[in-house]
Amino acid sequence: MRFIWWLVRCQPWRVLRGSAFGTAWMIGLAVRPYLVSRAVDDGLRAGDTAALVFWVAAIVLAGGALAWLGIMRHRTMTFIREDAKARSAAVLLRHLTRLGAVLPRRLATGQVATVGSTDLGHTAELLTLTGPGVGAILAYAVIAVVLWSVSPLLAACVLLGVPVIAAIVWPLLRRLERAESAYRQQQGDLTTRAGDIVAGLRILAGVGGRGLFASRYAAGSRRLLTEGYRVGAVNSWIDGVTIGIPGLFLAAVVWLGARMTASGEITVGQLVAVYGYVAILTVPIWFLLGSGYQLIRGRVAAGRIVALLRLTPDDATAAPVEPTAARQEPAAAPQPASSPVVPAARRPDARAAPAGPADLHDPATGLTVPAGRLVGVAAADPAEAVALADRLGRYVASGVTWGGVPLTAVPLEQVRARILVADHDSYLFAGTLRDILRAGRTDAARPGARGGVGRTDVGGGDGRTDVDGGDARLRAGLRAASAEDVADALPAGLDTPLGTRARTLSGGQRQRVRLARALLAEPEVLILLDPTSAVDAHTEARIAQRLRAARAGRTTILLGTSPLLLGHADTVAHLRDGRIVATGTHDELLDGDRGYRALVARDAADDLDPDDLDRADLDPSAGAEGVRR
Repeated sequence: MRFIWWLVRCQPWRVLRGSAFGTAWMIGLAVRPYLVSRAVDDGLRAGDTAALVFWVAAIVLAGGALAWLGIMRHRTMTFIREDAKARSAAVLLRHLTRLGAVLPRRLATGQVATVGSTDLGHTAELLTLTGPGVGAILAYAVIAVVLWSVSPLLAACVLLGVPVIAAIVWPLLRRLERAESAYRQQQGDLTTRAGDIVAGLRILAGVGGRGLFASRYAAGSRRLLTEGYRVGAVNSWIDGVTIGIPGLFLAAVVWLGARMTASGEITVGQLVAVYGYVAILTVPIWFLLGSGYQLIRGRVAAGRIVALLRLTPDDATAAPVEPTAARQEPAAAPQPASSPVVPAARRPDARAAPAGPADLHDPATGLTVPAGRLVGVAAADPAEAVALADRLGRYVASGVTWGGVPLTAVPLEQVRARILVADHDSYLFAGTLRDILRAGRTDAARPGARGGVGRTDVGGGDGRTDVDGGDARLRAGLRAASAEDVADALPAGLDTPLGTRARTLSGGQRQRVRLARALLAEPEVLILLDPTSAVDAHTEARIAQRLRAARAGRTTILLGTSPLLLGHADTVAHLRDGRIVATGTHDELLDGDRGYRALVARDAADDLDPDDLDRADLDPSAGAEGVRR
C-alpha cells in the first residue's frame, strides 16, 4: 500500500482533478432524479406548462453536463493509470539493472515477465479508486442526506443497507485474494517453463525430449487452468452479488417508498425522486464493490512488484548503509529494501581501481592471474569454473583482490569497464550483425547482471563508443574469432538483420559471434567461459592461434578443458575440488599431472570424429605424447 500511495503522490494534482471530476459526476447522477421530481410535481401535477418546459430543459442541460464530466473523468483516470504504469515500469527496470547478478539467482524469468506484463497493469488500475472510488463514497453520503430530507426512514434504510452489502461481499473478496495470489505464482512458473522449452527446443528435439517436456507443460497448464477456474468462480460470485444485491436493495426501498406514497407520507414526485436516487445509488455501490475487487487484485500485484524491489544487490555489487544516508524527496521512488543500498563509489571503504594492468588473485582457489598474460584454467567440474568466473568478474561476494585491492571495494563502474566475463551462451539481442558487434563497446560502463549488461550480452569493454564501427575493425574481430564466414554467408553481410538470440545461425556460428563481440570490446581483463565448446576442432585450432595474437599484452583467462586452447596459454592451472592443484605450461602439466592429462584427453575425445581416433592416443595411460597427438 505504501508503493501504491507513492504512485498517488507522484501525480497529486492530476489525482485531485480526477477525484473532483469523479465526485462531480457521481453527485451529478443524483441531480436528475431531483429535476424529474420537480418536473412531475411542479409541471405535470400542477398543469404548469412553463414550469414543465423549464424543468425538462434543466434535465437536458444536466445530461449534457454529466456527459462532459464523464468524459473528463475517464480521460483523467486514463492519464493517471498510464502514468502509474509507466512510472512503475521505470522504477522496476532501474532496479532490475541495478540488481545485476542477483536477479537470475533469486527469481525465475517467468516471474519477472509476469510482473512486467500483468502486475504493473493491475497495480495501475487500482488508482481508479482515487477518482470514481472517492466520488462513490461522497455520492453515497450526499444521496443519504437528500433522502433524509424526504424521509428519515428511507435514509436509514440506505445508510444501513450499503454496509450490509459490503459485509456480504467482503468474505468473497478475501477468498479472491488468496486464489489470485496462487494463480499468479503458478502463471509465473509456467511462463518460465515455456521460455525454457522454446530456448532449448532444438536440443530437446535432438535428444528426443520434446514429448516429455510437452507433457510436463501440458500438466502444468491444466493445473493453472484449474486454478483459473477457482479465480473465475469467486469472481463470478462477486459479479453476481454486485449486480443482484443492489437490485434487491433497490426493490425493497422502492416498495417501502410506494407504501409511504399510498399512505400520503410523501408525494408522487418524491417517490419518483426516491426511485431515481436509489437507482442512481446502485452506480456508486457498483463502483465501490468493483473497487474492492480492484483493491484485492491490485494489492496482490503490488505485493509481487514490491517483493521484486526488495531484492538487493549482494556485497559484490553494493553494500548497505544506514537509512539516513539515503533520504529521498517526497516524490522519489519507494526504497525497495529495509536497508538502502548505495553504489560502491559512495561507500566509506571504497578504493580506487589499480591505475594500470594488475594481477588478479582468488584466495578461494589459490589462483593468481599475472597482468598481461594468457592464463588457462582447466576445471574438472564445470560449476567450479563458472563460480571462479563469477568471483573474478565480481558477480558474487568474494575475497578476490586486484592489484592488492579488494575487488568488492572498487566502484562497480570501474570493474565493469575493465573486466569482462564472456559466457559462451550469452544473450544476443535482435539487430543487424554490425549492431551486435558494436554492442560490445557502447554499453560497457553500465552495471549489470551475469549474462546481462556489463557482460557480453549487450556490452563490455572500456566504455568508449565506436560510432562508425569501421568495417575493417569489425572484420578483424570476426577474423580473430574465426567468424568471417558467418558474415560472408549472410545475404547482406554485416547489415543482415538477425532475430532475437540470432536463432537463424547455428550454435557454433552464434558462439563465434559472441567471441568476436567480446574481443571487440577490448577489455583490460577478458574472462572467457568455454568459448569454443560448439565449434569443430579445425575452427578451434584457428581460434586458439588468433586469440593469442588478438589479446597480446592484455590479461586473458580461458576457462575450459580444450587442449587446443590450453596449448596456447602462457600458464595453465588445474582446478580440482575447489583448489588449484597444479600450474605450469600445457606440456608440463601433461607430463606431470595425471589428472590433468585425463581431463584434457576426455575433452579431446569428445571433440574429434570417432572414426579418426586412435584409442591409444587418447588413453591417459598411454602418456603425455599420446594425448598431444
